[in-house]
Formats: sequence, C-alpha cells, structure tokens
Amino acid sequence: QVQLVESGGGLVQAGGSLRLSCAASGRTFNIYAMGWFRRSPGKEREFVAAIWWNGGSTYYADSVKGRFTISRDNAKNWVYLQMNSLKPEDTAVYYCAAQSIGSRGQLTTTRWYDYWGQGTQVTVSS
Repeated sequence: QVQLVESGGGLVQAGGSLRLSCAASGRTFNIYAMGWFRRSPGKEREFVAAIWWNGGSTYYADSVKGRFTISRDNAKNWVYLQMNSLKPEDTAVYYCAAQSIGSRGQLTTTRWYDYWGQGTQVTVSS
C-alpha cells in the first residue's frame, strides 16, 4: 500500500501562484509514476500533470502547459505541483495519485492509478 497526503491548497487571486505538495509513504519502491488530477464542480476528474518516478519525464494537460510544473524528490518521497499564472478556471479539488509498477498504463487516465490522496482545495478568485 501507498499512502498519499496533499497539502498547499488555498485561496489565491487570478495571476497568483500556489505550490501543492504530496507526501508518499508506505511501499513507495513500488511507484512507477505520480500524477496530479483535479475535479471542478459538476465536472469529472481530469488529468493535470504526471511524472515518472524514475527518470523524471513530465507530461501536462494542454490547459496548464507553460503555467504548471510537476517535480519530485525521490529521496524524500515528495511530489510537487507549482502553479503559476492561476486562472479562475483552475479552481478545483486537486488530487495526488500514484501508479504502481504492476499497473503501468496511460498517465493521463485515472483508472491506471492505484492510490489517491484525499484532495486539497484550490480556489482562484477573479
């Protein structure tokens, strides 16, 4: 099992920045990739960004490319999402997710992720 705990959400004005953090614990040696997803009211959970646990290649949704940056600290088992130039449409609950070696699938699809955090609210005011 892998446990994930997000932090860093909050209220920010449009154009501002936030950094989300995700602490992974448990069987972290079994992690293949980490991702961030978000869910806005009335919408399904959508892909935001992902990173390979070893190697560091990153992937982004078109809507956040150039504004958000995903990174990891393997030694400390942390994953981060730096969010700049925030827009009101970025308002959502943000979830950290881990994909295990046994699953290894599309990074942009929720069903390939085995473990999820509880989510952290990000609200961007206009």
